[in-house]
Amino acid sequence: MPLIHMRIDNRLIHGQVTVAWVGYLGADRIMVVNDKVAQDPIQKQLLPNAARGVKTSVLGIDEAIEYLGSEKAQKEKIMVVAKYPSDALELLEKGADPKEVIVGNQATIPGTKPKHITRSIAVTADQAPIYRSIAEKGYNLRAKVMPSDSGLDFIKALGKHGL
Repeated sequence: MPLIHMRIDNRLIHGQVTVAWVGYLGADRIMVVNDKVAQDPIQKQLLPNAARGVKTSVLGIDEAIEYLGSEKAQKEKIMVVAKYPSDALELLEKGADPKEVIVGNQATIPGTKPKHITRSIAVTADQAPIYRSIAEKGYNLRAKVMPSDSGLDFIKALGKHGL
């Protein structure tokens, strides 16, 4: 699969993604993946506009797996933005194989009681095992805001915060 990067970021498409990450990776398509977002006609219209001219798809998990396996996708460098860690894990379990998985921004979800791992990453007790499952698949899970950041070992950071 032509998947060069997966970012877990519930802010989806924003300046860090379109300016810093797309340029750094040389990505020519951003694929936002989340079943609920893919069903929302407003987000399906707004997210490609936020991508500043980068080809953008807003897909559910199964649609994303199908596209990644297509002949068209083989000619692209795709950056996936998974809204939640559960989306990322399901993509990996269904065959997505990115070169790397990065934890970007995870804003607090209303009604939850997360622990802040960094200023921009909030993790609930329910999400911590999902991140660990991603790491157990062989990914060196790092928290990085910008490509130039050295990154934080995310699994160690979870442990330091009692998760």
